[in-house]
Amino acid sequence: MLASHQGIRPLDGIRVVSLEHAVAAPFATRQLADLGARVVKVERPGVGDFARGYDETVHGQASHFVWLNRGKESLTLDLKQDEAQAVLHRLLADADVLVQNLAPGAAARMGLDFDTLHPRYGKLIVCDISGYGDAGPYRDKKAYDLLIQAAAGLIGITGSADEPSRAGISIADIAAGMYAYSGILSALLQRGRTGQGLRVEVTMLEALTEWMNYALYFGHYGGNAPARFGASHPAIAPYGVHRTGDGGSVIFGLQNEREWQAFCNKVLAQPELLKDERFASNSGRVKNRTELTALIEARFAPMTVTQVEALLDDAQIANAPMNDIEAVWNHPQLAARGRWREVASPGGPIGALLPPANLSGVEPVMGDVPALGAHSAAILAELGYGADEIARMTHSKTI
Repeated sequence: MLASHQGIRPLDGIRVVSLEHAVAAPFATRQLADLGARVVKVERPGVGDFARGYDETVHGQASHFVWLNRGKESLTLDLKQDEAQAVLHRLLADADVLVQNLAPGAAARMGLDFDTLHPRYGKLIVCDISGYGDAGPYRDKKAYDLLIQAAAGLIGITGSADEPSRAGISIADIAAGMYAYSGILSALLQRGRTGQGLRVEVTMLEALTEWMNYALYFGHYGGNAPARFGASHPAIAPYGVHRTGDGGSVIFGLQNEREWQAFCNKVLAQPELLKDERFASNSGRVKNRTELTALIEARFAPMTVTQVEALLDDAQIANAPMNDIEAVWNHPQLAARGRWREVASPGGPIGALLPPANLSGVEPVMGDVPALGAHSAAILAELGYGADEIARMTHSKTI
């Protein structure tokens, strides 16, 4: 009979120190915190992670910040001061992972690069996240999500035929954060075999370019990049947004000729279209997309979104409504699966989604969103600093 491990999380006992800001590194470390790691977020005294100031939409807190920083401890340190550096090294002495996404070259200038730290802390894993990496002609170039979306070619294939568009979320940062997270987990496994820490390096350009590989192959070997078709598919029809009579929209797509037959018979109620040469193949439907869309929307004109979805479901055609933000927040599937939790934040309780990877027998931490410097005194006391020393560092703005 298997022993019960209920209540044990995969990263219990793992200590992470993060010199982080914005999105990429905080996204990686929040996922570590959800799995039980203790994450100490080092912030600048007085101002903190500049993502704290992006907006004030969530009970006075920034929406990016509350999303990315639950479950962490906030320690303020002015790393330009020697005493703050000493505090940081006391933390690193017992840490498993150091994560940083500071400006290009900043960590190395402070002696916080892997080559400098490894001889001193042999088991420490160092994760560096940057825009372009520490070599090559773009090494010192600043990188923001929008700029990496452009550099990786994503904007060039996103949007309408007339106007390119950025993705609506910080997808380059998120890609880098995901690879940093998985890279750190891989490094912990490797350290378990060798006993030695190692470096994890992730660049935003390389992360997003990996996600662009289909388009790169298509364009490089095919001679033309995928065309911009908005929410439609450049090579499949019907596939994309179609309007309904109640002012709404439904997105659906067909994958094969069996589905086209079901679509004509059960959704359009026009079986004669199966003999229409314009639509006899997917390539023909793509070529005559405008005419096909007109036929579809004429059929949907007297119907609501709910009625169209019912027809599509009956024909086993994959579909979804064009949800706005509130509809996603209140999505019945998320509610039915119990995906929401409540966590504390400096401005009051907020909703928070459980991590997407569900581990049997493991309840994610889902900790509080920290106020700036909320844990500074407690962490310093844990490191052996007395009350007078903590007061002095507070007065000198070391913390």
